[in-house]
Amino acid sequence: MSDLRVEAIRGPAVESVHRIHASVCDAEGRTIATAGDPSYLTFWRSAAKPFQALPLVEDGVLDRFGLGSDALALACASHSSEPVHLEVTDRMLAAIGCTEEDLACGPHPPLGPRIAREVAAKRIHLTPRWSNCSGKHSGMLALAKYHGWPTKGYEQAGHPVQDRIMTAITRWTGLDATDFVLGVDGCTVVCHGLPMSAMARAYASLGAGATPELARVRDAMLEHPLLIAGDGRFCTELMRAMPGQVIAKVGAEGIHCAAIPAAGIGIALKVEDGDMRASGPALLEIIRQLESRLPAASRLPAGALASTLVHPIKSTRGVRVGEVRPAGSLRFLDA
Repeated sequence: MSDLRVEAIRGPAVESVHRIHASVCDAEGRTIATAGDPSYLTFWRSAAKPFQALPLVEDGVLDRFGLGSDALALACASHSSEPVHLEVTDRMLAAIGCTEEDLACGPHPPLGPRIAREVAAKRIHLTPRWSNCSGKHSGMLALAKYHGWPTKGYEQAGHPVQDRIMTAITRWTGLDATDFVLGVDGCTVVCHGLPMSAMARAYASLGAGATPELARVRDAMLEHPLLIAGDGRFCTELMRAMPGQVIAKVGAEGIHCAAIPAAGIGIALKVEDGDMRASGPALLEIIRQLESRLPAASRLPAGALASTLVHPIKSTRGVRVGEVRPAGSLRFLDA
């Protein structure tokens, strides 16, 4: 089996196989490489956030409310609820005259393990600002306030906020609004179902900074990797390992997207069974297999994120009994 996948190995045997669907595109929409079915349709989940945040730049929302690149980065984030994430969320809400009660998202345990342990130990009462999506929601509220649209229901299909976001998403995916399957994300906002190839095309445009506004989103993400996820989280640590060279954005159910700006390349992948442990190794392996096509500065440094690329499986005594690792290869269209 040569197609790209992530395997869980226990002892000498392959115990589980996580199949990968992926597309690698350039900003013109030309496909460079694929895995599985590049037309596989699935929900973009949180990897859509840079494009959901784009109207904040295009419409002048950030400038009107005096919000900077950190607020824009947080609007693109799936954050860990660290103090800096909560501070930027609070500042965004204060700037637009909203409060935490206006957020449609609900709370959940922090995504960062350290913060989750602290919250449990201190028995902190979690509220909507602790949601990993609170930056995105604050940005959507800002868009509504800027245009004078109702803030109530901003997260729902048919609200002007979601219609405006759909305009941005259709432009950069190359799809019509009727091509999307719509659902509801875990944070209550509309989520968009589309093919992997369209996601990759959008990320290639993001990396290339195809317009000044899209470049501003890209640059905010590159400038603030900690805000995009958090300490120890894969997206942040990959962007730290390759400073200025890669944008990485996770989505639930095994989605990961990335852009390599210097190469004008966008990557989108889906772990078919939704296993989140497999998406990081799959993305690293795709970047590794693209190495010969990347500028030297955009190649994954030797040994970087080694424990993510090949993740140990340990017993309850801490003894290594197996590993999760990528296997197989991309199909290059010009090979």
